[in-house]
Amino acid sequence: MHFVLCSVAKATMQTPRTEFAQAIRAIATERGLEASVILDTIKQAIVAAYKRDARELGEEVDELEFDVDIDPASGEAKIFSYPPEKPEKRKDVTPPGFGRIAAQTAKQVIHQKIREAEKGVIMDEFSERVGSLISGVILRFEGPDVRVDLGRAEGIMVASERVPNERLNPSQRLTFLLKEINDTPKGKQIILSRADAEFVSKLFEREVPEIASKSVEIKAIAREAGVRTKMAVASNQSGVDPVGSCVGQKGVRVQAVTNELGGERVDIIPYTEDTADLIKAALSPADLSGVTLQPKLKLAIVKAPEDQLSLAIGKDGQNARLAAKLTGWKIEIKEVKGEVKADEVKEEEAKDKKEKEVEEPKKESKKAATKSKKKASKKKEEKVTTNKS
Repeated sequence: MHFVLCSVAKATMQTPRTEFAQAIRAIATERGLEASVILDTIKQAIVAAYKRDARELGEEVDELEFDVDIDPASGEAKIFSYPPEKPEKRKDVTPPGFGRIAAQTAKQVIHQKIREAEKGVIMDEFSERVGSLISGVILRFEGPDVRVDLGRAEGIMVASERVPNERLNPSQRLTFLLKEINDTPKGKQIILSRADAEFVSKLFEREVPEIASKSVEIKAIAREAGVRTKMAVASNQSGVDPVGSCVGQKGVRVQAVTNELGGERVDIIPYTEDTADLIKAALSPADLSGVTLQPKLKLAIVKAPEDQLSLAIGKDGQNARLAAKLTGWKIEIKEVKGEVKADEVKEEEAKDKKEKEVEEPKKESKKAATKSKKKASKKKEEKVTTNKS
């Protein structure tokens, strides 16, 4: 009995009584566990060792329940057995010691239970970080899935959470989104992602202090991983430019995010409660004529001039598709042939006005000259008539 306890606590029967307690505390600190968890593990190991020896002696132990009392200072233990439905009939069955095989069984149980408890504590720590960024090193590839070393644990980035056109290499350090922790037959599994739209949101939160402090809020985000992201932002504080805050001076903030995303394009637009204006902004850089909304169908019909149609739709429909994801509306883009854009109309009107301002004095001058000429001609005619008379 004492042999098992001392091997676990790294103490012997000749050492002072307090050394057992110190050893328990040292193991608990090293493993990041409570001392009570270590003691419970030792109790389970003692019961396992007792059952092993008892079975070899031909005793029936499967139908009995067992309790172990351990002195937390000295490590001295006593084993009690009782029928499942009669705990009051406890009987002291403490043996003088354990055999070699029973001691090995106890040791295996202790190691296994401590590992399980340690893993449980680690998973609890990671559970508190779900939805946040985490740094890791790529360990190996398991088919399309990627194993990642997170320090005290391993995570997995499944194929659906990978960026399709991103090249990864073993020992490469990257940032990931800790997306979730799943329960599997093999235990809990940490799921990582670099393809989720939330990954881009968290990168901006890291790079933009205004987002971290809630002065600027990401209202909506849509992403096609590895290609393009559209993000609508709004300010919760007067005097703060939401788009400018995200872009940063000379684009330094958005560039940091783009570099982490491997060059993926990020469009940042100002959020507005006006759905039509939001849809027009979401379809940028296209300059559109107008938007007609059909709320019952949640359909937006967008008019685009001929030269803006391809920009509005985007390559393979990507721009329109992301705008629809961002706004939550179906978008139908219609070409308007020969339509003049609003700014062009204003330019033409200004040009006409300027030309009129120049032409008016000329016309007045011409009229005055003609009138003077006619008057002079009339005077000449009157003079000729007078002379004849």
